[in-house]
Amino acid sequence: MDATAASLADGVARGDRRSIARLISLAENDDPIGAEALRILHPRAGKAHVIGITGSPGTGKSTLTDRLIEAARRRGKTVGVVAVDPSSPYTGGAILGDRIRMQSRSTDPAVFIRSMGTRGALGGLSSHTADAVKVLEAAGKDLVFVETVGVGQAEVDVVRLADTVVVVLVPNLGDDVQAVKAGLMEIADLFVVNKGDLSGADKVAADVEANLMLAHPPAAPDGGVPWSPPILRTIAERGEGVVAVLEAAARHRAWSETSGEWSRRRVRRVLDQVRALLERKVTLFAFEPDGTPRPAWKALLGDLVAGRLSPQDAAGRLLAAFKP
Repeated sequence: MDATAASLADGVARGDRRSIARLISLAENDDPIGAEALRILHPRAGKAHVIGITGSPGTGKSTLTDRLIEAARRRGKTVGVVAVDPSSPYTGGAILGDRIRMQSRSTDPAVFIRSMGTRGALGGLSSHTADAVKVLEAAGKDLVFVETVGVGQAEVDVVRLADTVVVVLVPNLGDDVQAVKAGLMEIADLFVVNKGDLSGADKVAADVEANLMLAHPPAAPDGGVPWSPPILRTIAERGEGVVAVLEAAARHRAWSETSGEWSRRRVRRVLDQVRALLERKVTLFAFEPDGTPRPAWKALLGDLVAGRLSPQDAAGRLLAAFKP
């Protein structure tokens, strides 16, 4: 066992903020010390309630998350937040505006907020979001909020990570429900109509309810009573309705635990993490972290561009040569 990794893992387990921050950074950079520390901490993960906050751009996800942190702390809960911001396709940088909106919470020792850029990953999350969640779980956080980038119809990776998915909608974004129902409507455990004081909020809520009535709710894994997603109204900027969202998330957790959904989602999560690790390892065998081809790939590039080698053949040769 690497002594540095063991020391880092011990710091995370004690809730040391510097250790938490360092391990997340190492995980983002695919550092071997970070990987070893995550391996050590794995038995400590899996106890927090992971709540995904997702929705289209401009729905007020960051403001809602900020208010949810406040409500959770009033109940004595410790909180971790992973806020994902879009990265520039040119520089790879991210504005990380979510951290700015939640800045007032960062001085609370029971709250840890980490902003992450997508770094080109699709689906509304960073490729290392699951690692950051695992670190925060291992640090003993009661609740971990995962706020996605603004997403559309198909970018719904948060459902593979979160125990409870909150979909945030707002009035006056055009065809409010049609714009999201092909993806987000199907993954929501809770619907939140934010900015509920605006005209059109009633219509959004009514449209969501109509779509839910047309849909057949999935049966509970044990064949019991299915979960019917509640439709909640908030004005997050003023903190109105936020407590009801937190309480509904707690009810969803209770239902998940008794119905078997909690275990089913945890199984799916670990399988997805293994798949993601395999994809990352194979990708890093062929490419540098910045996307530059490694020697194994460069040797095939000339034949590939010249048409003497197909992409399928190139991928096959790389896989055959792959060494972890």
